[in-house]
Parts: sequence; C-alpha cells; structure tokens
Amino acid sequence: MTSVGEKVPAGAGIDESRLLIVGLGLIGGSLASALRAAGFEGQIVGCDPNPDEIARGIEMGLIDSGGTKLGDQVTDASLIVLAVPVLAMETVMRTLAGALSKAAPDVVITDVGSTKAAIRACAERVFGGVPANMVLGHPIAGSEKSGVSAANPDLYRHHKVILTPEPDVDAAALARVSALWAACGADVLEMSVEHHDHVLARTSHLPHLLAFSLVDTLARQDDRLDIFRYAAGGFRDFTRIAGSDPVMWRDIFIANRQAVLSSLDDFEAGLARLRKAVEQGDSDALIATFDRASHARHYFDTLLNKTTYQAEYHMQPEGKVTYRVRPGGQAQGRLRVPGDKSMSHRSIMLGALADGVTEVKGFLEGEDSLATLQAFREMGVAIEGPHQGRVTIHGVGMQGLKAPSGPLYVGNSGTAMRLFAGLLAGQAFDSELTGDESLNKRPMARVADPLRLMGATIDTAEGGRPPLNIKGGAALKGIDYDMPMASAQVKSCLLLAGLYAEGETRVREPAPTRDHTERMLNGFGYPVSRDGDTCWLQGGGKLTAGPIDVPSDISSATFFLVAAAITPGSDITLEHVGINPTRIGVINILNLMGANLALENQREVGGEPVADIRIRYAPLSGIEIPVDQVPLAIDEFPALFIAAANAKGTTRLRGAEELRVKESDRIQAMADGLAILGVEHTVVADGIDITGNGDDQVASYGGGRIDSLGDHRIAMAFAIAGLRASDDIVIDDCANVATSFPGFVDLVTRVGMALSVEGVHG
Repeated sequence: MTSVGEKVPAGAGIDESRLLIVGLGLIGGSLASALRAAGFEGQIVGCDPNPDEIARGIEMGLIDSGGTKLGDQVTDASLIVLAVPVLAMETVMRTLAGALSKAAPDVVITDVGSTKAAIRACAERVFGGVPANMVLGHPIAGSEKSGVSAANPDLYRHHKVILTPEPDVDAAALARVSALWAACGADVLEMSVEHHDHVLARTSHLPHLLAFSLVDTLARQDDRLDIFRYAAGGFRDFTRIAGSDPVMWRDIFIANRQAVLSSLDDFEAGLARLRKAVEQGDSDALIATFDRASHARHYFDTLLNKTTYQAEYHMQPEGKVTYRVRPGGQAQGRLRVPGDKSMSHRSIMLGALADGVTEVKGFLEGEDSLATLQAFREMGVAIEGPHQGRVTIHGVGMQGLKAPSGPLYVGNSGTAMRLFAGLLAGQAFDSELTGDESLNKRPMARVADPLRLMGATIDTAEGGRPPLNIKGGAALKGIDYDMPMASAQVKSCLLLAGLYAEGETRVREPAPTRDHTERMLNGFGYPVSRDGDTCWLQGGGKLTAGPIDVPSDISSATFFLVAAAITPGSDITLEHVGINPTRIGVINILNLMGANLALENQREVGGEPVADIRIRYAPLSGIEIPVDQVPLAIDEFPALFIAAANAKGTTRLRGAEELRVKESDRIQAMADGLAILGVEHTVVADGIDITGNGDDQVASYGGGRIDSLGDHRIAMAFAIAGLRASDDIVIDDCANVATSFPGFVDLVTRVGMALSVEGVHG
C-alpha cells in the first residue's frame, strides 16, 4: 500500500462496464460530467431520491438512465459511488447490502464523504467490517452551488482526491478507484482515516464553521445593513464559504464532532492569546502571530505549489521543470548571486536564540532558508521579513523556544535538519524533524549517533533516515568527538547541542570544513576556541544579538566561475562573494587548473572575508585534485566536473565519498550525464577520472537529455555545460533549483547563455 500522503499513479484509464452514482448532486453529477468529458464509454446510471434530479441528469447527457430506488439500479453495476450526505450513508449502505447480489461479481464500492471515520463506522455496522472491495475516498473539491444542474466537468481537475483504504483492501479495487478519479483529472493520494479527519477538521471544517459563525453574528446586529454594504473584499473572500450547503455542513460537523471540537479548542486558545495581546498592547506578541501566519501562507503557497493541502501532507511540488540549453552563448557581465545559504540558516538559528534583536542583510530567500525561518516562527520566535534580503529576528534567549504544534518541516535542506537536530536535542520539549521526499532518503545517523553519546534520545526511520523524533528534557553532557568524516554539518550540530550541554564539547575534524558556525557564534558573543583540527565550547553561555551581513554564496558563484573558465572570450565579475578559507576549494582548484581568476576589493564583513571575483577565459588543464581541497569544495564538484570535461587531459578526484550521500549520488549522477554527452570518464568508489577536450576551437561534447534526479546542483552544472556543447542539452526535474538559487535562470540568460524553461505544469 502507498505510504501516507504519497501520490498514487494515475494509471492507464478506467474499464468499468456500468458505473452507478448514488446521489446525483453537485459531486455525483460532476463526476459523471468529468467522465463523459474524458471519453468514458461505459454506462453511467444514477440513483437519487429526487426524480427531477434524475430527469435533469438524463437531459444533460450525464447519465444513461436512473431512478429513485437503489435496489433497481444496482443490477450489473461494476463500480458504485456513494455520493450521499454523511448522515444518510448508513441507510444507503443497508439498502445496498440487501441488493449487492445483483451487482457484477467484481463490484467495487467507494464514497465521497468528508468524514471518513464516521463512514467507516457505518460500514462496520452494516457489513460487520469494511469489505475488501470498498475503498473509502474524499474528493477535495466543491462549490457553493448544489444539485446536478451545477455539475462541472472540471471540478476535480488538478484537485486532490484522498483515498483512505483499510489495510486489507483488495489491491485491484484500490487501483480501479484510483483510475476513476485520475480519469477526471484529479491527483489521487492515500492516507489513514485518522490522519484525514484530523487534517480536514483543521483545513476545511474549522474554516467553514468560523465563516458561518461570523456571518451569522454580523447578520443579527442592528447595523447589519451598513456592515454588509461597506464590507471590503477581505470580508467577502473569508465569508464566501458561508454560502455552502447548510444541511451538508450540519452533517459534517456532527459526523466529525470530536476532530472539529479539538480544532476549535486550538483555535479558541489562539484567539485568547490574541485578545490578551490586543488588551495589553503587546506589539511583539502581535507581530509574532501575524508575521508567522502571513509567511506561513506565503511560504506554503510558494513551496508547495499553491495548494494548502500539500502543506499539511508535506508533498513535493507536482510541477515538473525542464531546462533546454542551446549550444554556445557567452559568459559576460557583472552580477551578484544570492546570499550564502549556510550563513542564512545560521543567522536565523543564532538570532532566534540570542537576547535582543538581530538585523540580517543579504538573507537568501530560497525555499530551504524560508523553511528554517518558518520553523522558528512555529517555535514562538517573532521574525519580520524577509523583504529584499532583510530579516529582523526578535530573539527569545537560549531557553525561550516553545514546543511546535506539529512536525518541523525543513524542505530539502540537509543543513537545516542536521543543525536543528543539535539545537533541538537541548530543548525541554519533544520535537519531530521531517523533510521532502528527497531529504527523507538521506542518512542522519552521522548526527544522531554522536548526539546520543551526549545523552540525547533520538529515534529515526529505518536506515537512520528522517523523520527524526527527538525527546525533550535530556540532560546533555559535553563529549570529545573525533568525526570519522569531515562534515561541517555534523560539527555544527554538535556545537549547537554543546550550547545546552554540561561541560565542554570538543569536535575534531579529519580535514578542514567550513567554519561559519564558529565564526558566527563568536560574533554573537559566545566564545568558541580552536587549536589545529579541534574546536570546542563550554555549555551554559548566552548569545547577544547583533547585525549580520550575509555574503554572496560561493557555491552559487561557482556555476558562473566555471561558465567563464570554459568559454572563450568570457569575462565575469561576481560581487561580494564570501571567501571563507574553509570554502575556497573551488577557487584553489580552478587556479591549479590554470584559470585566470583574481580576487578584488577584499574586505571583512561581520567576521567573514568577502571579495569581488573576476574570472576570464584561459585554457584549463586536467589535474589530480589535492585531497586536502576536497572537503573545501564538496558542494562545488558538480560544476567542477564540467570544468574538467573542458580541460586538456585528465582530472582525477579521490576521497570524495561524501558526494554519494548528497541530494543524489552526485558522482554517479554526474557520470551518467557525462556519458550521455559523450565525455570520457571512469568512476571509482570515492571519485572519478574525467578526460576533457582541451580544444577551444571545437565543441567539447555533444548534447542529450539529462535526468538531474531532482538535485539542483546537477541541474545547474549541466546547464552551464551548454556553453561548450555541439547540440541542445535538455535537463529534466529542475524544480529544486529554486531551493538553493532563486533567480538562476534570469542570471544565466543575463550573462549570455541560451537557456529556456520548457516544462512547468501541475
């Protein structure tokens, strides 16, 4: 069975001989209309207590025949859809049970009710359990209009249909119901009955209850005519759903009583907090609530394809993005790439834990960084922005975070998940960390294991993967930890846990890694010491707020550095780039390959070294990449592989096992793409050999279709490869580029590359 919230494949279509729709109102009528529009060739039969609805359905061409007696319509039905009010469901099921012997031998039953526990209970009372051929479902679609006359063939298109099958459901029955809805253009999902009712009570039932209550309250006031006459658009938008079918919603509220009451309790508690803040003039509390809500709405819309249900179900955006890069093009200009993602994450984390207000400039407004922002809002931190890279964080102090109401979702960001694990290990409350489909496949044992040595209680999914469940209230103790593999994320995780640990936390790294956490902690007044390959701090201190100016991200700049390095006649200057000594592996490696690269206007901003980087074309040569540079350029290797494919001779990389556990296996993913382009290479366990062209008079390789595997760095690396290709390079699954590099397409076209976005849908 598909896991909770997982999208179900649409299938090839439906093959039902006789479809019976019981209840020919808006939902049932629209189902018939959608199937007709999709070319369904079987019979569609309707049953409704109102003969006028049956007559109207026949007149509209939605059904072939029908009647008011269910027993008369069941004959030879292969699929029966119960589209009746929830409170009428048990009566209908009893009538159906007595007539099922007339149906086709392989008949399948499904429904459209919005309260699945109540309907499951009906089936248990009528049938003694949910039959294996019954698949409970709920289309998330509707209208203020009712009746078969309002039938709309597009009602379900690009809407969710949630199926809540029982564990012993017949697989063929489930597939047939999935195919039914997919044929209507719906996106079919599965989840448990309990999770469905919990989520719908909050995202659908509660808003309807509030809209009905507000309109009713205002309608009973003496000045109601003026209230309604001068109501603004916001009032109309919010109360639109109060025009829905009162009988249907009465039934829903009664059938889903407990879940609705629970969500109403939560809402009333929040309303009480707001009332208190208004009474006391508590501006911090008001901005915390309003900003959290405002950005939750904006963030979830952007991140999750503008569908509120996706936010609840933690699904990937459905839209597929394809890049097409035409061969040739230029690499000219002066530009500033987005802010450093690593520092953007850390600025929010430390600003939230600091005493005072932290002002951040240059914040990366990508999805990963926004996920970190939102997570802290959910833990009670008031955050203003982001607006044009500016964020204001009202710190709550080391002990000021509050328990979130549910799992903290960090999108595609391994950095956020690993750093959060350390920070949350020291909190008094329980927490859960989860991410998107890609992140939830990545290993987290490398942080969970040492945190357990410090005394943390952390449970992971199979294979040490997310979600991470962290038990609050642990008494952490400092440890001396020798990292088996160089990783800034692991080091930072342990240092953040060390803030809450008794005694000293020491971390030794086998090779240098980025030191943003140490620098920023010192910048916030929390001393971190270093001696050689070891850094350490003492637990129990505090952070003091201060301004942060986030430099441009050298990882993002790398794609333009390589673009200029491989393209004859190129000249690019990248402004305000962070050149932290633990991050300049890409600069060192390009210099070793013979790149014409210069650092200009070097300066220090907030403890971080910054420079403008100018790079012009010069022929590159293959090299053996020094092992000590590998951890300093670990995120930049996809782009460096493209540099190697254009260099004279062979470039050899070893000691890069870490690349195999990034957003994808980056060694294999790049090798597969290089093979498609015709680049000579040899893959080994910890690296790759790439033999480049080295002749700037001819194209270095061909074109082809590349699967980026949803990895933004793979996608961007092959995008810049187009500068030296002989044919188009088409790159699939590029939606995650926005995760780390918003504005990438605009910038590459600005400097002269011929890149177009072809496939955005969903």
